Amino acid sequence: MTEPVCNFVLPRMPSEPLAIGNLAVPARVAVQSTLPVRSPYTGELLGSVPQSDATEVDAVVRGAASTAEAWGQLPIKERTVPLFRFRELVLARLEELAHSAARECGKTLAEARAGVLKGVEVVEYALSLQNLDVGGALEVSGGVRCQVRREPLGVVAGITPFNFPAMVPMWLFPIAVTLGNAFVLKPSEKVPLTAGLLGELMLEARYPAGVLSVLHGGRATVDSLLDHPSVAAYAFVGSSKVAQHVYARAAGHGKRVLALGGAKNTMILAPDADPALAISGIVASFTGCAGQRCMAGSLLVAVGDCEELIEGIVDAARALRLGSDMGALIDAASVERLEAGISRGVVEGARLLLDGRRPVAPAGCERGHWLAPTILDHVQPDSFCAREELFGPVLSIVRVPTLHAALEIERASPYGNATSVFTQSGAVARLVSDHATSGMIGINVGVPVPREPFSFGGTKGSRFGHGDITGQGAVDFWTKLKKVTSKWGPAIDGSWMS
Repeated sequence: MTEPVCNFVLPRMPSEPLAIGNLAVPARVAVQSTLPVRSPYTGELLGSVPQSDATEVDAVVRGAASTAEAWGQLPIKERTVPLFRFRELVLARLEELAHSAARECGKTLAEARAGVLKGVEVVEYALSLQNLDVGGALEVSGGVRCQVRREPLGVVAGITPFNFPAMVPMWLFPIAVTLGNAFVLKPSEKVPLTAGLLGELMLEARYPAGVLSVLHGGRATVDSLLDHPSVAAYAFVGSSKVAQHVYARAAGHGKRVLALGGAKNTMILAPDADPALAISGIVASFTGCAGQRCMAGSLLVAVGDCEELIEGIVDAARALRLGSDMGALIDAASVERLEAGISRGVVEGARLLLDGRRPVAPAGCERGHWLAPTILDHVQPDSFCAREELFGPVLSIVRVPTLHAALEIERASPYGNATSVFTQSGAVARLVSDHATSGMIGINVGVPVPREPFSFGGTKGSRFGHGDITGQGAVDFWTKLKKVTSKWGPAIDGSWMS
């Protein structure tokens, strides 16, 4: 059944602002300024949220700090109890969350549902932590025992992007709070409503006040949060430019930071690729979420004679329906930027196989922000469209004669999120997985996002800081290790520790 286009249910808004120090914090009594929230589908005003200044940020962090110590001292099994309730609430209100995310960020309903469910997968990983040994102990010498304990950091924060209003926050706070931290969430000012709904569900799940707080605002709010002395660690997901800023500013204060940036993900197409796997996988990769995701495969490196496969990719992309198969772009500025990038590609010599500029919008969505799938062929490896992250449904095709030439292009990229290869040859797949420089590799998979417990994270200019953002990487990031060496009697062997 086709999903309705532009017919989303307006997210329920709280009747009153929730208090500072509670789970969601819209504003002080005297609001200095507000940020409008508009739907990419229609341009309509969905609502507004207050913009928090430095004073408000300080109040929220102090509220979180007042909760953090007692929360962190609870046994992990007790900290996990409300997370079971949160999971059930998210699933029970899946449609409300999906409609909220789709309406404010431009996704299709199917994509929005999938994002929520991927977030639930991380919740389930967090639930498993109560049954895992997150420390360890060993008798290292006669009568001497060394033990490692994982302890929470205290107050931690997450700064999340517009393209996944539910999923990325749910990658962060469930693991962090289960490990004993108090979490401050600053969602993108373009998509704050879904984060508010998640905050409400955390309240309903009966988390103590201050375990999760939600702040709204733009760069000034982020900078105030980064500068706050009581926040111990920050996770960020967004563009590489902003990731660098977040990393440099917070690390300059001696803080722990993991900032995931953008990408120009390479898909390598071998001439022996299975047409069904390759065509569907490549089209889904560059058009899914309207290309507005850091895992989008926007650069296709075709090795040798791939003409029939490329024709199939063009036909499949042309058949996509705006609004039901592919969503809208986040704002008018994105449309203008992408249209300019496509024009630049043509000027630089690319052949336009599919032009998605100025498409016919779905009925009722004429004031939305639309760009249909676009494909540029014979793009030069050093050109703008081959090197820059366009962040939209635009596929740039570079032709090369050999697999080694394709790998040279991949390895020269300043980014390192994902690399995919489409082939029926195990030798080709092994060569790419061994020599590609990205942190996530796909073999006949266009969007190689790992499933839990395997963690998400890139390399090079796609990551600033150390570690991954989910799985075991998140456990390491949101905790500190305390090493305890104990001895309760006289030495019973002759090693130095006795």
